[in-house]
Amino acid sequence: MLYFASARFLWLLLLVPVILLAYGFVRYRRAGRIRAIGDERLVRELMPSWSGSKGWVRIILFCLAFTCFVFGLARPLMGAKLAERETKGAEIMICLDVSNSMLAQDYSPDRLSRAKLAISRLTDKLEGDRIGLVIFAGTSFVQLPITADYVSAKMFLNNISTESVPVQGTAIGEAIKTAAKSFSAQSEKSRAIIVITDGENHEDDAVDAARVVAETGVKVFTIGVGSLRGQPIPYQGELMKDKDGNIVVTRLDETTLQKIAAEGNGAYIHAGNEEFGLNPIIDEIRKLEDERFNSVVFEVYDEQYMYFFAAALLLFVIEMLVGERRPKKRMFE
Repeated sequence: MLYFASARFLWLLLLVPVILLAYGFVRYRRAGRIRAIGDERLVRELMPSWSGSKGWVRIILFCLAFTCFVFGLARPLMGAKLAERETKGAEIMICLDVSNSMLAQDYSPDRLSRAKLAISRLTDKLEGDRIGLVIFAGTSFVQLPITADYVSAKMFLNNISTESVPVQGTAIGEAIKTAAKSFSAQSEKSRAIIVITDGENHEDDAVDAARVVAETGVKVFTIGVGSLRGQPIPYQGELMKDKDGNIVVTRLDETTLQKIAAEGNGAYIHAGNEEFGLNPIIDEIRKLEDERFNSVVFEVYDEQYMYFFAAALLLFVIEMLVGERRPKKRMFE
């Protein structure tokens, strides 16, 4: 399977038809100027060494070389396979709120998207730690089992939306319990749960759940997403309203999140647009005693860019050697 590490460069391939059309237009204009001088056949006889077909051969070779060069820039990778690897670090379960209130736009572009971006950036910094993901609204389930495979973590993360959990609401306590059950049997000391939510808990006693989980040695951290003054919720092209027709406003419940973190022997952080809060929490988790894990992960892909660059160089050289003139002598003449 071919995978592009820098797929954004593939947009440059749109220049290929533009180059061909531009060259065709130049050839058309040139033919028009020749016809303006006089008889086209007579003019060609006056330039016996010029070859029109070679011009097209050169531009096609150039476009092929440019295509190979773009593929090289996009860094094609091949050869991913499963392998067992020993890692050293902590186990971190992230509980991500996907209720409709996470669509509020007091963060850019909205609360949920900003949280997903922060988690994605976090996976780029992790080394040896194992990460899992629980998503919750009115109920919760494990979106990603605990793993050291950060590539898979990003893939699962990209597919998350407010429609990922069919039951709306905010059951923080259930999410904490679900996360606590998801740690591996290898982990005993370095375990942490990070809850990312606006804190509007409507379903259960999240503070009591954090206390029970903390008694097993798991630290519970909370990140509050949202503003204290409140924000309306965009929904299906308009603002969400209650049954009486009033606009629903979602506010950050810092008090509940602070209590959860206190009972969970963790810490509470109010997420900002620049520093979302995951980095300071990871710094705290780093202070825990590292554990060794045996993990099944995808091996690093084999780089293939050098073959495309080599093909591009060869085609560029051939293009320059072709020229636009006919050979002076024919073989066997």
